[in-house]
Amino acid sequence: MAACLGISLGDVTGVGPEVTLKALAAEAAADDTRYVIIGDRAWVHRLNAQLGLHLPLVDESEAAPGDRFLVSHPLPDSLPSDLPPGAPAAARATLAWLRSGAQRCLRGELAGLVTAPVNKEAIIHSGESNFVGQTEFLSQLAGAQRTAMMLLGHDDRGRWLRVVLATIHVPLRLVADRLTQAKIELAIDLAVQSCHDLGLPRARVAVCGLNPHAGEGGELGTEELTTINPAVSAAQARHPDVAGPFAADALFYRVFKGDFEVVVAMYHDQGLVPLKMIGFESGVNWTLGLPFIRTSPDHGTAYDIAGRGLASPSSMQAAMQLARQLARSRSHPVA
Repeated sequence: MAACLGISLGDVTGVGPEVTLKALAAEAAADDTRYVIIGDRAWVHRLNAQLGLHLPLVDESEAAPGDRFLVSHPLPDSLPSDLPPGAPAAARATLAWLRSGAQRCLRGELAGLVTAPVNKEAIIHSGESNFVGQTEFLSQLAGAQRTAMMLLGHDDRGRWLRVVLATIHVPLRLVADRLTQAKIELAIDLAVQSCHDLGLPRARVAVCGLNPHAGEGGELGTEELTTINPAVSAAQARHPDVAGPFAADALFYRVFKGDFEVVVAMYHDQGLVPLKMIGFESGVNWTLGLPFIRTSPDHGTAYDIAGRGLASPSSMQAAMQLARQLARSRSHPVA
């Protein structure tokens, strides 16, 4: 039986709906996966016509067994068709759709959830002042306390970078204070598990230092000595292929040419700048440690090009492909 994946539509005033429908059209022939678009029915059908995609969209309540592209409309009303970018109504709807998709995954109705982009600032301005990001929102909703963000992508020659973040959405001046041995060990453990989930033959994990030159033995910072080294040593007892900490400026070159499968980066931009440099079009956000599969394109709402038909679906396609791959591996685990 084919997997059934959910897609939360994201902010309808951004490019989420556009990349979702374009990616579905591009991936339709890949296999017989069934997709449930969780969002606004009217927006989805209107955009399908405007883009000339002719996807055979069916309301989920009326779907027959052979229908593959379903639309779920969890809210009682439709959104207005003329919302401006970042409209509060659109921002609140994104969270309702995200919540619906996650709850359906937790109930086992969906094999995984692909989440289209949301806008953090718009959500906060809509009244959700505690919102930090989709990763944190889903982790809290699932009651999952041991999660981490992985970003993965490849260049046009098929060379991969896979990065797990020890801290995520933290102001740079607070990173050193928020970084703990437990967080680094968790990122390493989840990085190793991700290699098994992806079916990679090895799980070599390289850990970044925090400071320039990995601290120069304490001359340029002590976090390597007090926090990162102890985490690496503890993890090596469980995972012999873990190494580090390494100076980040040289490490990513070694990973890119194949010395390691995954990097554990200490903070957001340390890991994501090199990833986006080589895989901006193919980058995928994968939340590790959730009780269900969650992937997302590695870009934002792009209000500046929304509604113009210019958005590339490449990252969304990659997110769907990874979700399908993970769903298949969970359905047919390797002995």
